[in-house]
Amino acid sequence: MNRISRRHFLTRSAAAATASLALPYIIPSSALGAAGSTAPGNRITMGAIGVGGMGTYDLKNFLEQDDVRFLSVCDVETKHRNRARDLINEKYGNKDCAAYNEFEQLLARDDIDALLIATPDHWHAPIAIAGAKAGKDMYCEKPISLTIAEGRAVADTMKRYSIVYQSGTQRRSIRSFSFAVETARTGKVGKIHTIHVNLSEGPSCGVQQIRPVPDGFDYDRWLGPAPYEAYTPLRCHGNFRWLLDYSGGKLTDIGAHFNDLAQWGNDSEMTGPVEYEGWGEFPKDGLFNTPTKYEITATYADGVKLIMHAKSPRAVKFVGDEGWVSVDDDGNVNARPESILKLRRFQQQGYAYMTGHHRNFLDCVKTRATTIAPPEVAHRSTTVCHTGNICLLLGRKLKWDPKTEQFINDPEANRMMARTKRSPWHL
Repeated sequence: MNRISRRHFLTRSAAAATASLALPYIIPSSALGAAGSTAPGNRITMGAIGVGGMGTYDLKNFLEQDDVRFLSVCDVETKHRNRARDLINEKYGNKDCAAYNEFEQLLARDDIDALLIATPDHWHAPIAIAGAKAGKDMYCEKPISLTIAEGRAVADTMKRYSIVYQSGTQRRSIRSFSFAVETARTGKVGKIHTIHVNLSEGPSCGVQQIRPVPDGFDYDRWLGPAPYEAYTPLRCHGNFRWLLDYSGGKLTDIGAHFNDLAQWGNDSEMTGPVEYEGWGEFPKDGLFNTPTKYEITATYADGVKLIMHAKSPRAVKFVGDEGWVSVDDDGNVNARPESILKLRRFQQQGYAYMTGHHRNFLDCVKTRATTIAPPEVAHRSTTVCHTGNICLLLGRKLKWDPKTEQFINDPEANRMMARTKRSPWHL
């Protein structure tokens, strides 16, 4: 159901009913959206699922938008959901925000139009698909999926249910990054032949001791579809990124951003490279098991090479036959020839400036337009990251068909496109 249309219908019906009454009514200006406020009927009602560090950051940005009203939050850690609930109640000056441990309770509410999903990566696809079936639009943190097969399922589901979906690849909405992309796409450095993305090195850690699960933390639900493992603090929260059961290390954490920019600047958002080769180093012991050092060369059908480096600072660089342009994660743009820099009409903008990405989502919810980071584009960019990891894990060159989304003559690699989920979870 298109809840925006339903709400607009109700608003029109209420206005017609008021107009038909003989006696005049005094209606508060805020109810009509006067004096710069947004009428309640035109607000997008939202629920947040996953309100740890990044989830709270996103939530605060959304709360700055006058046409949003958060009605509920969900998190498997009591202190996280209570903190988010209190933040929302303080913003609105009431105690109306509901707090849930289980996301199904939030999805069951028919008064919620849209979701903010900022859980660990292994939960992105299951919750997004369930949310789509419940008729909710969604802003979902990157990466779109834990596996290639999940990403395809998310993209197809959003299309099937006509869901407005925004991937949390916020750099798309930051002018410094889009300037570098536009420079590459419009031929200002000539024909692109090489794209470098610096994703930085991954961490490692020693062997961790098993610990009791802290009070107020539903660890079994945090694991969800992932294999059962005994609790240790470094397994959870921000460190989940360095374990393959829940994420893909730097290749999906930072790669989801910079490979996305590379795909965008190369005008290959709806396809991807056809060949991958490289090398990687993995931790020899300890808890973390994602690549620490690596270099992967992904080659497109036209010969353009996308090279993923474990280097800092994090950046993307487009190299053409007439020059190059780059942008790092602080928003510093450099180019040759330097005359390209005279085309800038903005101040440098680093990663912290990302409110526009949330605004784009809200505008698209209202208009039903395609967001700047739609699911099909997010899936294709994340596929580059997942395929890079599969290449490193298998330790050999891989050939990929972007049309069929299958590895060519490699059954073992194709089996790694999906993973079995722990019962009772499924897509």
